[in-house]
Amino acid sequence: MEKNALLRHQVKWPEIRRQAYSQAQAAKKPSDTYDAIRHALRTVGHGHSSFFDPKQAEEVVEAPPDSSFEGPEAHSLGDHLAYVSLPAVQGSDAAYKRYVRQGREAVAKADRPEACGWVVDLRGNHGGNMWPMLAVAGPVLGDGKVGMFVDPDGKKYPWTIQNGSPRENGRSFGWGDSAPVVNPDAPVAVLTDGVTASSGEAVAVAFRGRPRTRSFGEGTYGVPTGNNGHRLSDGAVLVLTEVKDADRTGRSYDAPISPDEEIPTMKLRRGAHVDQVLQAAKKWLRKQAECQ
Repeated sequence: MEKNALLRHQVKWPEIRRQAYSQAQAAKKPSDTYDAIRHALRTVGHGHSSFFDPKQAEEVVEAPPDSSFEGPEAHSLGDHLAYVSLPAVQGSDAAYKRYVRQGREAVAKADRPEACGWVVDLRGNHGGNMWPMLAVAGPVLGDGKVGMFVDPDGKKYPWTIQNGSPRENGRSFGWGDSAPVVNPDAPVAVLTDGVTASSGEAVAVAFRGRPRTRSFGEGTYGVPTGNNGHRLSDGAVLVLTEVKDADRTGRSYDAPISPDEEIPTMKLRRGAHVDQVLQAAKKWLRKQAECQ
């Protein structure tokens, strides 16, 4: 924690260490230290870090996709507008591969015959792993730098899209190139709500500063920061917040991100739910030159 935590320059480490060693002084086995670790993490974890014992790590961090797997969905909204939803994803490599494959196939289908504008729906996306999400959104984002991580010393780790596929500081994730959309410069409406968090917020950040892009809905949850997992000797996993998210312009975030147009997610009208956020996004897209 002292070496990697985002708050490492703001914490009184001698005091944190004294409390931890006092709390764990009677420990006979690794699991006896868990309470001390969790207590320290509450102090230095920026409200986004977490700790998983070995069983939880196996169930949550390494879980394969199951029957309840919810992957990305995409379809046409009519008027040459396309829609893609990016739900949260967390688990094993198999889960990520399935997410990327399903999402890319859906995006390619929604792009036919030729989308003049896109809706990217991040509402309800509480996070997980941002890279499969960007692997699906990559063709819509367009190639080039889309954001970065920034550590407490100001070091930057760029996020880029190359041939529709994401890279972190130049490193590929092995999912291969993605089929391009017909118009990679099409206007994009991004939808967020108060549940959009963590990696969901990272995807929202990746769209910040993109030309012909506007966000709609509600402010995000407020943890647009990057975590890194550290496996401990008994198989437990410490997930530690280590960096802030920053957009392509260099602006960093560590609090809720307000949309360009603040709109309540749902309102009841004549006994039916009307998605006013989506309606506002479609209205804006139809006004853009590409969709005239």
